[in-house]
Amino acid sequence: MTRTKAKPIRLLLVDDHQVVRVGLRTVLHHHHHGITVVGEAGSRAEAVRVAKRLKPDVVLMDVRLPDGSGVEACRDILAHDPTTRVIFLTSFADDEFALAAVLAGAQGYVLKTIDSDLLIRSIQAVSKGQSLLTPALTQRAQIREKAGSAHADPARKRSLAPQEERVLALVAEGLTNKEIGAALQLSDKTVKNYLANMFQKLRITRRAQAATFFVKRQP
Repeated sequence: MTRTKAKPIRLLLVDDHQVVRVGLRTVLHHHHHGITVVGEAGSRAEAVRVAKRLKPDVVLMDVRLPDGSGVEACRDILAHDPTTRVIFLTSFADDEFALAAVLAGAQGYVLKTIDSDLLIRSIQAVSKGQSLLTPALTQRAQIREKAGSAHADPARKRSLAPQEERVLALVAEGLTNKEIGAALQLSDKTVKNYLANMFQKLRITRRAQAATFFVKRQP
């Protein structure tokens, strides 16, 4: 009796550094664990476009991309095809970014310090419908989402001035104060003032919390 060979896991790599993508492709190729890299992307827009065209089983995604956030790319990809599974592979060991990833629909959030064997097992697990997210993190995301929708969102959304909304969107994309100033033609001091006012209105203290709030309230 012949055994049916399992279909390879079709993987899309998303990272703005080519050397990282080459390294990941090499590692996955050498291990021969039924994972086929079907495409690569170096930006948010490219990731969404390539995912729509290739329909990968799993997307291995960086958080920060040159034209926006990987979290936003995750939302866009899953809106087009909810069966796609997304794992964030990032250098950011920040709970707020992890929460943003959960709220965007990701099934995993792992650091780039992960060893190759564990990364491969993670991809395999997610492709089978398993989640890599800890119950505690998932529960926190659910609590945050319920609390936000029940109380904070309408009032907090109205409280921001138009320019603060623009600053918030750029913070969510991962831009620095200098980059935000260049994009909006503002001085560093003015950007800092907008951030201080915005943080006070939203009752937050960190940029990652602002990114979580921005992602959570998107339609």
